[in-house]
Amino acid sequence: MPSAYPQHPLRHELTSELHVRTFEPIRAPTRLAHLVYQCGERGSGINIRHLERLLTHFGVPAPSDPGQQFYVDIGELRLRWERHTEFVTYTFFRPGPFERPFADTLLDTLPANWLQQLPGRVVSAILLALESREHPEHGLGELTELFGGNPVIGAEVAGGAGIAWSDMRIHPDGFGRMLLRDINLSDGQAGRLIKRILDVDAYRAMALLGLPPARKAAAILSEAEQQLADLALRMTANPRPDAARPPSGNDPQAPLTERALLNELTSLATEVESVTARTTSRFDASRAYHQVMRQRLEQLRERRIQGLQTFTEFLEARVAPAIATCAATGERQQALAERAARMTALLRARVELQLQEQNRSLLDSMDRRARLQLRLQETVEGLSVVAISYYGLGLVGYLLKGLGAGGLPIDADLAIALALPLVVGAVWLGLQRAKRKLLGKQQAA
Repeated sequence: MPSAYPQHPLRHELTSELHVRTFEPIRAPTRLAHLVYQCGERGSGINIRHLERLLTHFGVPAPSDPGQQFYVDIGELRLRWERHTEFVTYTFFRPGPFERPFADTLLDTLPANWLQQLPGRVVSAILLALESREHPEHGLGELTELFGGNPVIGAEVAGGAGIAWSDMRIHPDGFGRMLLRDINLSDGQAGRLIKRILDVDAYRAMALLGLPPARKAAAILSEAEQQLADLALRMTANPRPDAARPPSGNDPQAPLTERALLNELTSLATEVESVTARTTSRFDASRAYHQVMRQRLEQLRERRIQGLQTFTEFLEARVAPAIATCAATGERQQALAERAARMTALLRARVELQLQEQNRSLLDSMDRRARLQLRLQETVEGLSVVAISYYGLGLVGYLLKGLGAGGLPIDADLAIALALPLVVGAVWLGLQRAKRKLLGKQQAA
């Protein structure tokens, strides 16, 4: 039926988003196996095809579009598939009574090669058992035995409607273990409680993925900081890089030319930027996952059990320092990059100042050369006047002697002597006029 009013094109998509992270009602007793594998932000098609292969194995028709989550019965199990930003979860349920909650992994009926070919790496796998209120209560010794002799943490959850225990460890079967007891849980409460507990474990694992890169980056940053400090000392020890001698291979504090300094600074800045590019997104994701984990822990509404740590106390005591390490490493990377940029700017200013000094020296040298050339030119002009006047006076002499030989009463020697200043003056004036003419053309050009 067409709408009577114009709708935003994303209205239905945004409303559907409110219902994509739901969980089906669950009734005790039930056991489940939960797998979380990291697959990255791309490759949705690969994950859907892997789901389709499992459904085909059990003869179940594959959905045309599973969306963000998908429920289906496969043999003795019920499957819940869920797609997150960079990880996918498979949850397999087996309802019914049980004597030993962690006796098997529930995955025996799945094809082994299908598990081995998961398109990613498993970051969390947990076995969870929800026992009914009629089940005999567990003493601390029995709980310790169920969790392989490890210290147990636990709390009343859902405001006292249930109890949860775990040891937050990986057991020889490759799974963690979680035991829930139904005190007064409705089916809907049980489903939501299990969803929140599984979310806590998944987001805890994804948040801690940032810690190993932070530790590796910290070692690289420590070395980079030392290198940057050494370069700063060398720049200080050599205020005139143009006068620096080549650095000695045995002396780490030897002065460096500005070319060598710039090369080392560029190499150092590139290394820091490379580390930052590899870790920034991981650190941001760890902070986001940590926030979601804390929200899920608050939604558990825990109550303390005498003598046991709560899940919030246990996880915050261990996850929060890891997230703080990631945040501190990210800030350290940023600060180091800024320091390297400032040193590069200082070096560039220093190089520019040196270039200005070189240009000024070059201009002074050119000015001295121009003055010298002017003096040489003036000297040459004087010699040119003498030479041209000599040849011009010679021509005048030939003319006067010719006229005297022709019968004119001319004293050639006296006439040549009288013509000397006139010839010299005419030559000098002619050269000056030619010089002014050439300078005028040069200025016009």
